[in-house]
Order: sequence, then structure tokens, then C-alpha cells
Amino acid sequence: MNTPSSPWPRAADPLIALRPWAAPEVTSWGRLPMSAVDRRAGARSLDGRWRFQLLPSPGDEPGPTWAWAELPGSWALHAAEDPPQYTNVRMPWPEFPPHSPAANPTGVYERQVEAPADWAGRRIVLQVGAAESVLLVHVDGRPVGMSKDSHLAAEFDVTDLVRPGAPSTVRLTVVKWSDASHIEDQDQWWLGGVTRSVLLYATDPLHLADVTVRARRDGALRVDCRVRTTEGTGALPAGWYVSGELDGLALAQDTAFDRVNAEDERVSDFLGEARMETVVPEVRTWSAETPELYDLTVRLHRADGTVADTSHHRIGFRDVEVRGRDLLVNGERVYIRGVNRHDFHPLTGRTVSYDDLRADLVTLKRFGFNAIRTSHYPSDPALYDLADELGFYVVDEADIESHDHAHEIADDPRYLNAFVDRVSRMVLRDKNHPSVIIWSLGNESDYGANHDAAAGWLRRHDPTRPVQYEGAAKLDWGATDDASDIACPMYAPIEDCVAHALSGKQTRPLIQCEYSHAMGNSNGTLADTWAAIEATPGLQGGFIWEFWDHGILQRVNDGRPAGRGGAGLYDNGVAAPGLRWAYGGDFGETLHDGAFIADGVVFPDRTPKPVMYEHREIAAPVRLSVEGEGTWRVLRVHNKQHFRDLSWLAAEWEFAAADGGTWTVPAQLPDVPAGGSAVIDRPEVRHGAGEIWLTLRVTTAADEPWAPRGTEVCFPQVRWYEADEGEPVVGADDTQGHVPPPRTDDEGLLRHPLLAAPPTLSLWRAPTDNDVLGGMAERWRAWGLDRPTRETVSVEREGPVVRVRSRLLTGAGAVEHEQTFTALVDGRILVEETAVLPEELTDVARVGTVLETTGGFDRLAWYGQGPWESYPDRAVGAPVGHHSAAVDDLFTPYLRPQESGGRHGVRHFTLSGAGHELSVRLDGPRQVSVNRYRAQDLAAVAHHDELVPRPGCVVHIDAAHRGLGTASCGPDTSPSYLVPPGVHRWSWTLRAL
Repeated sequence: MNTPSSPWPRAADPLIALRPWAAPEVTSWGRLPMSAVDRRAGARSLDGRWRFQLLPSPGDEPGPTWAWAELPGSWALHAAEDPPQYTNVRMPWPEFPPHSPAANPTGVYERQVEAPADWAGRRIVLQVGAAESVLLVHVDGRPVGMSKDSHLAAEFDVTDLVRPGAPSTVRLTVVKWSDASHIEDQDQWWLGGVTRSVLLYATDPLHLADVTVRARRDGALRVDCRVRTTEGTGALPAGWYVSGELDGLALAQDTAFDRVNAEDERVSDFLGEARMETVVPEVRTWSAETPELYDLTVRLHRADGTVADTSHHRIGFRDVEVRGRDLLVNGERVYIRGVNRHDFHPLTGRTVSYDDLRADLVTLKRFGFNAIRTSHYPSDPALYDLADELGFYVVDEADIESHDHAHEIADDPRYLNAFVDRVSRMVLRDKNHPSVIIWSLGNESDYGANHDAAAGWLRRHDPTRPVQYEGAAKLDWGATDDASDIACPMYAPIEDCVAHALSGKQTRPLIQCEYSHAMGNSNGTLADTWAAIEATPGLQGGFIWEFWDHGILQRVNDGRPAGRGGAGLYDNGVAAPGLRWAYGGDFGETLHDGAFIADGVVFPDRTPKPVMYEHREIAAPVRLSVEGEGTWRVLRVHNKQHFRDLSWLAAEWEFAAADGGTWTVPAQLPDVPAGGSAVIDRPEVRHGAGEIWLTLRVTTAADEPWAPRGTEVCFPQVRWYEADEGEPVVGADDTQGHVPPPRTDDEGLLRHPLLAAPPTLSLWRAPTDNDVLGGMAERWRAWGLDRPTRETVSVEREGPVVRVRSRLLTGAGAVEHEQTFTALVDGRILVEETAVLPEELTDVARVGTVLETTGGFDRLAWYGQGPWESYPDRAVGAPVGHHSAAVDDLFTPYLRPQESGGRHGVRHFTLSGAGHELSVRLDGPRQVSVNRYRAQDLAAVAHHDELVPRPGCVVHIDAAHRGLGTASCGPDTSPSYLVPPGVHRWSWTLRAL
């Protein structure tokens, strides 16, 4: 605890008297204009420990006793009085805009600051990187200014308030709820605090107020500078000028520009404007594949030639345009393989470090993503630096989402200034980044005059980039008179997108701003979606929702966030004992939207989910195809990149044979330009019995900024030899001889010393999030598929054969099930099964067998798709081969326990441990899962810390398994991946060693 100097009275404070939290027309007071001049280098960081009090409302006076808080940070992650709360669409309180609740948590941060003595005579600026949602600033009790917009920096000139060489007290008051909260309703945790760094910096009174860079792919460069001074009346001194340097190339002020301004009477006494222009010969262009950057330095000189101010920029030469229905980068139609990304960390909320940001982007790059939408606000400035360096196309999105009251606010003139202010400040900050190729007016805020006003300002200020906004284009993708240059729907069925592209009515590119909702075990049909995109001119991709599972690390014993003390207490997507990933409702809030916050392609600790491997293969820069027949077959390599050849890649061949072999041989990638293809030398293949799969394992040939040499890039695969048609699971000789029948009980259930539960018919899975929100889980429960009643109809024993007929009674009719157990001479048991589903069971989760082993089995080896999880409609990223893993590693720890850990296309598998082996050979590629939990175990709990693993293994062998789809928010799986009624047959052998 800490006691500062006596508090100043709030009743007479003009910032408090203004009540800015209840005035949407007021977006700032005393705040400096935004600019693209980056002052982070050389600034003095004020990050660290600040005195802190959390008040019940902004009108309350701070008391004498203070705690400590770490800035940047969110108080919800350490202050028990105001825990985190998650809502998706609904505001967390009932007041209509622009009102906010009277109980309005208000954080007061305070610390002493001492500006260096050598800053005397300089202009001193305080920068607060981000504050949620209203920021009030005081220095030594005197009001400095206020700001709204929770995701952009606010700067204040404190020259007259801070005495260099002497201490000053800076107070930051953050009001959590405000009129602005209604336009920050963004499907994320509600957290209050100062979430980005606080800086103090100094400049000469004569300074660069803004720098605008336009660098084209033909090498043309234009640098526009705005100059101001804070000395005296603000009149600029005579004789100032600018110069610059681009990678050693000198740049001089454009006198022709000066002359035209003078002739047009556009010369100001208090606002200086200057321009530098040149053409760079043999320019290296920037793209997401080839992120070539140049160092630009801009200098402002006094009349005597001394440098008053300097601005450094990393720039890229590139063009972006919409031509007809194509989005072009450097004249090329590029695919947008994007993801939506929030700023998030499981310990610090929206406070993310440079290392966090770099790790995010490196992960995305390694899994084939080339684009980021900054949902739903401008990201931390460092993200754009990294996107420039590593190579990402960025849709920069303004901090506007009024989801709960969208159409009311879109045309509300009280919010007009806020819309224009948020869009313009984003553009002014980020306009020089080559990675930013599209501006977005916000998200899910309907469409109204406020959007048109913001778009009008934007197009005037920056005509070099297209503008998008889903709300403008959602009613008519083919319209030409709204604020969006791109049709950017969300969660549109791919069939509708294809139909629009083929309709003859398409007028602009169609790039989904959100698609393939990644909640839980999801992202089914992603490969089918991309096959349609690549086959249909006019479709160019989209942005998966989303990057993160927003699970906050929570202590189980007291329900509080672990905060920074939780560092290192999680690994591989799993929280340490005593901790869990929290989602909506876990902090005691009654109004919440549950696990809808856990909808990312990575877990809260950035561990990739299985869908990441699916995406990596879909987005692969290299693909394989087989051409010809028989001995005339050839392999063709396709370069699917837009700008880069294959010289940055290395490869080797890997063979996987059904009869038990895996081997590798060297491969030499041919010289193939972007978009081209070539025949690759065919390796020699040792052909035994059964199928053989050929995989080209592609890696980085040298170090890349995002990956060291040898990093996996993609694994394109083709089947070189197919298995014989109708190959049986047993041969004719296997049934010859006299062997006793398999042991079954009176109900016809198989009894085996290594089975803790006999093989029975299974029609249900622990509902995925898609199953729950899509309505399937409720239907399955109504049918009783989670608790069916089994009736034995007959048990017939004849020699080595036991034939069992039974039925499963459901709410939609009886399922007839027949199992035939045959003892084979080599000790195996052949199991042949038939299930007949009545017509009323139109869409079940699975049809197959479930059994449980005794304890001790801890490892699985299988031949099929892997090594990671795969399902019928999400299997492209899992190559066929021989795989093995610990049983406990097969389970995928989605935040809400559900069906997971399946492997698609399995031909045979072996469980081993405790001196035993249990082998199963299937009649064809089937869906198999092996883990420690029954489906009922998973469905009964909300978090993983509640699960109790069983000693044995729960094994599912599915003749048919329903696809995953994305029905939690978007289309369900395709009809071809549904499990229909009718007859299902499958067979398998069981062998114990």
C-alpha cells in the first residue's frame, strides 16, 4: 500500500464536470492530432508500478489508501471488485445509448515522473497507448485532457505542466463504461485499464507534425511532410526545410511543389507543407511473399541547417487496387488467406508485448496465413511493423462496433464525430505501412450516414487503398453505390458465394471478412471451401474467425485470474493442475455468452489446434498432381504462389506403404516461377502388397525471418499405388480349422480379458460446440442417442461363429444391429457388423463400435491419416502414413470438453502397454478415436480440470462419422458429410498379444 500527496478535489475538476462518459459528441479535449510520426524510439517509458485505486464511479473521490498496479494492464485481472465479463452481442448493462450505468468502475493510476533536465526548452508530450474506455489526464492536479477510443494512443502536450529536472505527479483516470462502450461492443472480454504503454517524449518546438509516404511498385516515391512549432504564437520560423534519405539515396525538398503552393496561395504561417519525390531504379517491390523494405529517414532543418526533428520509417513499394471484381497487389490477383485477430494474452488480457506479437505472426506465417484483419480495432503499433517485416496483408479496422444497438447508432448524429474520429485517427497512424492494403470502417454496426461520413474523409485522405465494410455490402453484394469497395460478407455459404460469382451481377471482389468459425472442434469443409474459391473467378478468400481462444488463466481455488503470476503454468494447450482456462460465466457473472469466446485456431497459450495443419496444407505454396496412367504416370509440381519461385524451399520424398514400411529419398525441386508448374523427377518406388502413398516433405532451404532452415512448410501427398479392390480383413485360410467360438455372455456381448467393456453400437458423440449451437445436440438427446436402451433379440452359436441380433431403442425408432463374431485360427476375432437406422434418424453423430480396454495401454500406433486429429470434413492436412503417439496425447483439449482426438482414414491400429498389445485391422479407411474418456464423461463437464481419466482406453471405430461443419456461427457441414439413415456395414479383426 502507498500514500501519495494529498488528493485534489474532484468537484471543481472541469474534466469531471464535463461528464465525458455521457457525451458521445465529445471524443477528446486537449488531445493532440494523430500522426504517422513514430516517437517510440527515444521516448521515456512510464511502464511499471503505479499507485492505484478502483472507485465505484467517476464522481467518487480517491481515498487515502492506495494499492499498486502494473501498467500497462487491465484491472479486471487483479482487482477482485470488478472481474472480467464476456458478452458477444448484448451490452453488459441495460441502459440505452448513449447512457452508461451509475455503478461505473473507475480506475485511478498515479505516479511521479521526472523529465530529464536537458529537456528544458523542448516540447514535452505524454502518450497513453490505450485506455478503456474514457481517459482523463492530470498533472500535479491540473487538468490536461481527455480521450476516447480504447485502442488508439492519446497524446497530450504537457510542456507547460512538467518541469524538467523536477518531479511531477501524473494521474490517469480511466472510466470503464461510457457512451463509447456502445460502439466498442466487440465480442470480447470487458476489461478496464491502461492496456498499452505509457510514454513521455520530447521534441524541438519546431517539429514534424506528420509524414505521409506513397511508394509505388514502379519505384515512384512521394513523401509529404507537415511542420508545426509550439514556440510563441505558433508562427513558423523562416527558412525551415526538409531533407531525406532512402537506403543511402539522398532526397531533397521539391521546389516545384513549393512554387505551386505559393502560386495557389496555399502557404500558411503556422502549418508548413513540404514534399520530396524521386524514382527508385530497379526497385524491390513489397508483397506478403517478398516483404522488401527500405529505410527512410526524414529530417526537418532550421534555417541554419541544423536538424530540428527526425522521423524514421520502414517503407515498401507496392500498389493496391480494385479492378473490376479483382483485388490486385502489384497488378496480381492474390488470394487472401486470412485470420481475424484480437490483441490477447491469457495472463494480461489485451496487453501484449512485442515478443507476444512476433510469436503470433510467426505462428500464422508457419501455417500458411498471409493476411490479418485487426478485429475489431487498430492493433498495437508493433503489429504493423512486424506485418511489414514478415509479410502480411492487413485489413486495418476502426474501433467501431455497435452490435447491440447497431441501426440506431449508425444514423445517430450524436455519434457522427466518433465514427469520423476513429476512422481518421486509425488512417493517420497507419497509412505508411505497406502491409495495410485495405481500410475497414468497423464491424457489425449496421450501415448509416455515420459510415458514409467516415468513408468520405478516408477516400479524400487516402485514395491509394480500397475501403471495406461488411454492413454496407451485406444487403446487395453487387451494389456500386455504398461505402465498400469489396463485398465482404461473414459466414456466407460457399454455394451462395459461387452462385454470386457466376451470376453475371458481381461488381467487386468477394472476400469474406469472417468465415469458418473456429469454436471448439470445428472448421469442417475448409478444404472444400477453398477448392470452390480457387475454381471460381471473383472469389479471393477470406478471414477465418479467429486466431485466439480467449481463455483467461484462472485459479480454481478462488476463481480469480492468475495474472502475471501464471507465467509458465500452462503448456501444449493445457493449464497446470489447480488452474483452468476461463470463459464467460466463470467469474461469477450472470450475464455472459459462455464459451463463445473460445473460437480460435490456437489455444490460449498459442498452441496450434489441429485445424492449423489443415490450413497449412490448403495454403501450401507447393502442390503435387499425378498425370497419365500406368508406367506413363508423371508427377507434376505446382507453384501456387503469386510472386515467388521455389528456390527458397527444399524437399525430400517420403513413402508410406500399407504393408509396413516408411522410407525417404532426396528430392530436387524444379525451377518453377510463381503460378507455374513442372514435371519433377519420379523417385524409384519399392512396391509391395497394398497401397503406397508418396509425400513431398517441403521445408525452408535457408533461414527466413519467420522460420529457421528446415522448418516444415507443407506435405503435399498423392497415392502412388492403390490397394486391391475389396481386400478382405481376413483371408480364406484364416477360418479353416477347429477353434472354439469367441466368449460372449447371455446378452451376446463379447467378453475378452483385455476389454473392460465389450464392443457395442454407438450413435452419439460428446457434442461439439457446433453440435450444441447448431441444434444437433438437442435433437440427438431428444432421440435418446446419448442413453439408448439395448435389447437382445437373439444369440446364435455355430462352431467358431456367434451371431448376435439386437436393437437400440431410440425416440425416433429402433435401430437394428447385428454383430457376427468369428474366432480365427491365428487367435484373432473377426467382427462383422450391420446397423439399420430408421428413416426418422436422418442425421446422427456416428454409426460404429465403442469398446473399452483394461488398464495399462498407453501407446497407439496406426496406419492412416495423422499424426494430428482429423475428421471426414477436415482431413486434408493429415497425411496418410504410419504414426504413433502416447494415448494421453491423442486427446485435443478444447476449452469446453467435447468430441475430439479422432483420426480419419485409419486402416489398422495397435494399442500397447504393460506387456500387452491389442491390434485392430479394419475393412477399409475408418474414423477411429482412442482416449481416456467416454462421450458421457466429456459431455458432463464444463472444463478439463473436472475430467477424471479412466484407467483403460475408450476406443471408437466408426463406419460413418458426421462432419464437423461450423454451425456454431455459420454453415453446417455439407450434406455429403452427414450420416444418413439406412444400412451401414463394417468389419474388423481384434488380436491380442
